[in-house]
Amino acid sequence: MLRSYNSWVAGGRRAKAYKQFLEYYPHDYFGRIGLASVRQADSLLAHPTGHTVETDRLLISPYAEFAPCYAPDGTILYFTSSRVPLRDMLQESEVTGLGTNNLFMIKQDAAGKWSRPDSVPGSVNTPEDEGTPSISSDGNTLYYSYAEQSSTYDRTVQIYKASKSSQGGWGKGERVPIWEDSLRMAAHPAIDASGRYLYFVSEGAGLGGKDLYRIALSEHGWGKPEHLGNEINTPGDELFPTMVGDSTLYFSSDGRVGLGGLDLYKAQMDSLGGWQVTHLGAPMNSPADDYALTFSPKPQSGLAEEGYLSSTRGDQRGRPHLYHFSLPATIIRIDGFVMDREGYGIPQATVRIADEQGLLATPIVSTRDDGSFVLEIAGSNRYVLHASHPDYLNQYMPLVTDSATESTDYLVDFYLASRLHSEQIHDIYYDFDRASLRLEGKKSLDYLVTLLEQNPDVRLELSSNTDRKGSQRYNKRLSQRRAQSVVNYLIAKGIAADRLEARGYGKERPYVVTKGMATRFDWLPEGQELTAEWVGALTEEQQVVCDQLNRRTEFTVIQ
Repeated sequence: MLRSYNSWVAGGRRAKAYKQFLEYYPHDYFGRIGLASVRQADSLLAHPTGHTVETDRLLISPYAEFAPCYAPDGTILYFTSSRVPLRDMLQESEVTGLGTNNLFMIKQDAAGKWSRPDSVPGSVNTPEDEGTPSISSDGNTLYYSYAEQSSTYDRTVQIYKASKSSQGGWGKGERVPIWEDSLRMAAHPAIDASGRYLYFVSEGAGLGGKDLYRIALSEHGWGKPEHLGNEINTPGDELFPTMVGDSTLYFSSDGRVGLGGLDLYKAQMDSLGGWQVTHLGAPMNSPADDYALTFSPKPQSGLAEEGYLSSTRGDQRGRPHLYHFSLPATIIRIDGFVMDREGYGIPQATVRIADEQGLLATPIVSTRDDGSFVLEIAGSNRYVLHASHPDYLNQYMPLVTDSATESTDYLVDFYLASRLHSEQIHDIYYDFDRASLRLEGKKSLDYLVTLLEQNPDVRLELSSNTDRKGSQRYNKRLSQRRAQSVVNYLIAKGIAADRLEARGYGKERPYVVTKGMATRFDWLPEGQELTAEWVGALTEEQQVVCDQLNRRTEFTVIQ
């Protein structure tokens, strides 16, 4: 009843109409979804995504055309069309009410030019109904929907598969045995990238209407169909699945809050097999029916994504057509410096950036003379930046870019620890005559845990040093215990003991003034060793500073 009611409310006062309907049927699922959709529609239309959706002159025709699918290399686009009836085919499809559907294609040549649409070569097309193609990732297997036409008895839609022939066409299709009952519907196949699961549409024993299922394929054959559950399926119809990779499912539904009719949704599978569903927004969706999309595996330069979708928008007869969509690449600019731990730039350091799968997202760059670098990447994602130099330890930095549609700048600085000389661990404090680490010191050591995790081939000496006061014997024993407490903390954090060595030097290794410290205190000469004799000749205030510098914990690369 509501489906016919929808045709009236779509013409105008939709919110009022749904409210009136719900007065009579307050618990009707579609009435509640319809009212929620009306209330959300203005917001969706007022905040479109960055996509452009437009007709493609090459694919414009008066016929019904839908369910596009790219070949894995992106040079062939398959789709369903009733544009050219084959010889001896029936004049009307029992599935669509139009001319029978067949599989068509356009092909891109070496110069990037696309051919005119033509029927798929080989034996797949028949006088019956073929459509909704899906190609395996190796390009050798075609899955599609097949419906035999008959004026005397009912025939349900089934999924067929065909293999590529040596001549490049497709062989004769054969039924995929999804259900034991051959009269039970199975349609709209979508094979995932690994070839492990075939997603499809069926009805019965689900949540209502048509639902999405999947079936496993192994070396032993086909498994048992698995209903995708209520995270995906609703009391409405879920149709036209498309798989990107093994964990991203696109599909259409009229049982969710949207813009009206069938809308496009994206479902992301989590590590436990659950699904997170999001609406694709406008203009990918419209108040008309929007469904069956495909993504180009090789978007044109400057685009984050492009592809085709099926939609009845703009057709007064309600026939679907293919629309090209594209999303400009969001340029993420990353500016930064690679510096030593005193803040001085490191020239000719290498900076890389990789995505979560470890794939490089942009060419490798080297830092300028002042240690600065610039990286530009297309698209928002989670990344890891990596800075390296032969004389320094590696450092990795996570970067999560936002989903803004406009280009964005990020600032990322690296501070690399030297492989050639000792580095001080700042903010390590002990109580008088004690070797136990204080809380603030433990926080500083967590930096060292990360450093060791990011440089698994490195062994470190952890050394503790004291000031000039007290006997050497006392200071050496105390510093050894303090160095060991640092090592013990790192071991407790999961660092292997054979990568660490504790050394207490007492007061036998005075601090050597660095460039940064000489800049901070103009009375300290760079390279000066803060011996007891030299410090003793300073003012009392200056002696306090030098004693603090001598009381330090350091790490040194020993392998």
